[in-house]
Amino acid sequence: MRPILMKGHERPLTFLKYNRDGDLLFSCAKDHNPTVWFADNGERLGTYRGHNGAVWCCDVSRDSARLITGSADQTAKLWNVQTGQQLFTFNFDSPARAVDFSVGDRLAVITTDPFMELSSAIHVKRIANDPADQVGESALILKGPQGRINRAVWGPLNRTIISAGEDAVIRIWDSETGKLLKENDKEVGHKKTITSLAKSVDGSHFLTGSLDKSAKARINFIFLTLTLIKTYVTERPVNAVAMSPLLDHVVLGGGQDASAVTTTDHRAGKFEAKFYDKVLQEEIGGVKGHFGPINALAFNPDGKSFSSGGEDGYVRLHHFDSDYFNIKI
Repeated sequence: MRPILMKGHERPLTFLKYNRDGDLLFSCAKDHNPTVWFADNGERLGTYRGHNGAVWCCDVSRDSARLITGSADQTAKLWNVQTGQQLFTFNFDSPARAVDFSVGDRLAVITTDPFMELSSAIHVKRIANDPADQVGESALILKGPQGRINRAVWGPLNRTIISAGEDAVIRIWDSETGKLLKENDKEVGHKKTITSLAKSVDGSHFLTGSLDKSAKARINFIFLTLTLIKTYVTERPVNAVAMSPLLDHVVLGGGQDASAVTTTDHRAGKFEAKFYDKVLQEEIGGVKGHFGPINALAFNPDGKSFSSGGEDGYVRLHHFDSDYFNIKI
């Protein structure tokens, strides 16, 4: 499985996202310029220029027409995917961290970090069909969690918002009223910051990764349960998680914080993407290659390839060999 090495960022990667058709891959990094690539051969299509800070997260609309990005420059921006034109800028009083389009792309959830005297918040924005009609006001603002909210995504039918972050608690909010509906049981929850959250294709369960060196799969939030179903344990902090849309596989990526990395870690090959059997919770393989912690992972919607983004500034695109689809445990 020879990876395609994609060098387009000057700084560490923060997030990767495929479009719904799986032919485009969007990457975010600390170098201010979100980038779009062809997902089959790794060719760079273009960059989106306009942010003045690290870009933490992005999402692309279902028709691949619009991109939304959240940045440390205290803005979230809407872009025309094809032309790279900025369509609208949402301004905040603190860095924008997570962004997620709702089903139907009429709404977007954006989280903002604690900053100076401000607490973290979750903002719901209406997304206009015509950029000329776009307004900046929030339809809803949720406050409450302590510390940074690293991920917020829409639940089924856009009825709920699921958030997780520094306080290691997963919360479900009513997206109409802003009411807190549910928190996970702390006994079986993560013990340290939740860094990442990935939904299954059908929305029936989701996976969280944490600095406590584990990833946890939880059952659906339609019935407002946050029942823990599986835990995947690894020997280092988890920065990124992804679930295969095709097979019962989950992949975890991580490594220490960049400041704690020594030369010995690289020789020990600690920076690999680890694959686990979703049901049996057993490790089934790993993909090495990055020269630093893995910060971002994404599966192509067809399940036949995946990409990883690292602290080393590279995106590595892997098309699976036929052997991968016949792994027996």
